[in-house]
Amino acid sequence: MSVLDQLQALSSAEEFLDYLGVAYEPQIVRVARLHIMRRMGQYLRGSEVEGALEAADDAALFALCKEHLAQAYDDFVASSPIAERVFKVHQEAVAPKPAPSRPFVPLSALTGE
Repeated sequence: MSVLDQLQALSSAEEFLDYLGVAYEPQIVRVARLHIMRRMGQYLRGSEVEGALEAADDAALFALCKEHLAQAYDDFVASSPIAERVFKVHQEAVAPKPAPSRPFVPLSALTGE
């Protein structure tokens, strides 16, 4: 069974961390599990663009996944999910809001002309 097959069989962040051999604190994972997994996916997509995933054998793929998961986990050890803004809802919360448009009513509409 390939590394990708093994990863597809996993269902929790803890299972990914255990399978890839990344040490973790359960409290950090309880708070940021979705954020950690999303960030790992972002890192893997970056590697895919560089062609690393296509050229990797099982051992290299395992090492690459482990590296990216450890990096993603470390991001949330040093910071918080809100500060990292992995999900769109957090990104939009701090995005500048456009000024509300003020309706224009021409004077002629008020005077009946």
